[in-house]
Amino acid sequence: MPNAGSSRKPPKYCLHKPSGRAFITLGGRRRYIGKHGTDESWERYHQLILEWRTSNTRTNATEQCLAINELVDEFWRHAEVHYRGPDGAPTSELSCIQLAMKPLRKLYGNALAADFSPKKLIAVRQSMIDKGWTRSSINRHIGRIRHVFRWGVEQELVTQSVWHALMAVRGLQRSRSEARESEPVRSVPIAFINAIEPYVSRQIWALIQLQLLTAARAGELVIMRPIDIDTSISPWLYRPARHKNEHRGHDRTIYLGPRAQTIVEPYLRRDTHAIVFSPAEAESERRANVHRNRNTPLHQGNRPGSNRKRRPKRAAGDRYSVASYRRAIQRAIDAANSVEKARAEQDNRAPQPVARWSPHQLRHTAATALRREHGLDAARVILGHRSATTTEIYAEPDKLKAEQIIARIG
Repeated sequence: MPNAGSSRKPPKYCLHKPSGRAFITLGGRRRYIGKHGTDESWERYHQLILEWRTSNTRTNATEQCLAINELVDEFWRHAEVHYRGPDGAPTSELSCIQLAMKPLRKLYGNALAADFSPKKLIAVRQSMIDKGWTRSSINRHIGRIRHVFRWGVEQELVTQSVWHALMAVRGLQRSRSEARESEPVRSVPIAFINAIEPYVSRQIWALIQLQLLTAARAGELVIMRPIDIDTSISPWLYRPARHKNEHRGHDRTIYLGPRAQTIVEPYLRRDTHAIVFSPAEAESERRANVHRNRNTPLHQGNRPGSNRKRRPKRAAGDRYSVASYRRAIQRAIDAANSVEKARAEQDNRAPQPVARWSPHQLRHTAATALRREHGLDAARVILGHRSATTTEIYAEPDKLKAEQIIARIG
């Protein structure tokens, strides 16, 4: 008796004109099989047709013929919907998933998902090591790759045995692999913070000062709006529209004391739903400042606004992202070091450069000060942690106090 699949009309060998690749359509999905017209693409086509004819069900055909690139594409469509906050804004996990998938696609994108094995996952991990990624980030990215295959099992795109086999790959252990270890996040010396004040906008400087006063995350402050701040009581209460642990059902309250209120108050005179710290506003102020300090007479050279591009590649937006906030600080550090180097050459002395630091370190700086002055429990509440163990990661122990105690007790 002939196979039931033999009476079905096989999918055609097709050309995707924009990319020049060949594809066939199986189970309602395109399967790209290489450059159109090549022997390799035809060999792959005949292989898939043979698997398609001998499969008993449409699901089995999908499992057998699905390429890793196609599995990742299917998962990405799911991720774009799933990894969003209550307001619909995408979370940072999407960019992490993209980064984790790059070495997987590069090495095995055209391979069958059903053939992906622990050895191949280890090869992907080795490529991450060769790129210089840290051990902890590699372990997280390998977990994301396994998660894609687990999702594939849920959707009946991949067999359960593939995912179970990948779970046998253990995470890299400290000091037992070639992977680079990440440096612990440290506090920022106040001198390094003050050194960049002349080179940042007043909006960026306000964000820096607020982080030091509130120990808030950078991502919580860049989305601040007047409507989210309760100014009817003291201290003011700021409840971010989004925060790190909202998907766990946790609340987040940031306390704004008198000094923080003084910083924020000038920015509250705007629409209640507008972002408090605006890059577009900062850029407008920068241009106005450049115009005030202009040396060329107005009747000579370019007039204000006459040399602007109609469609610039980058334009200042309505709010900072954590990345743009971090880049503004890095540019300011570079500017401060450039000036310091010139002054040192002029004074015939060795330069004293500002070490690079990030907004995340400001949270550690604030946490350490809170722990030193008010104790671990107070720091835990202000940082928004459920566990004091987590707070200890951010708040460095007060070594000076320990040294004083030891000096007294001998």
